Amino acid sequence: MTSRKKNLDIIRETGFTLLSEGKILRVRATGYSMYPAIKPGSFIYIDPGDEHPESGDIIAWKCDKGIVVHRLLRITSTDGVKKYVTRGDSLLTEDMPVTKELYAGKVIKVENPEGNPVTIHTFGAKRPNYRFNRFMALLNIYSNRIRGYFR
Repeated sequence: MTSRKKNLDIIRETGFTLLSEGKILRVRATGYSMYPAIKPGSFIYIDPGDEHPESGDIIAWKCDKGIVVHRLLRITSTDGVKKYVTRGDSLLTEDMPVTKELYAGKVIKVENPEGNPVTIHTFGAKRPNYRFNRFMALLNIYSNRIRGYFR
């Protein structure tokens, strides 16, 4: 195991521990799955105390690589097992259902990369336009790459 991977594992486990203790966790967003509601580099505040998210809320759940933050589409229950079905605002497909044990909390606040608060209206859209958001995310990614070539 590399030193970098070991450090990332320690940070991930520390974050999971803080969430399990009921602490609000502030993490930096990476990737474009929630674009434009949450842009890469934004700060996300996750409240583990909110255990009753509703459809349209942005929730966080634990996975092997860390924490995934996507919008909750619906809650299902099969044989008494509650599962959350989520999807990133710029993704074309839903995620696999996540059990309640992996639920980390609800996103209660978002700050842009400069540290300024993003209004709930901006990141709290209940019905995103997935295809348009995907197009805008890809446009942003490719324009950043092209700008990089000219620097």
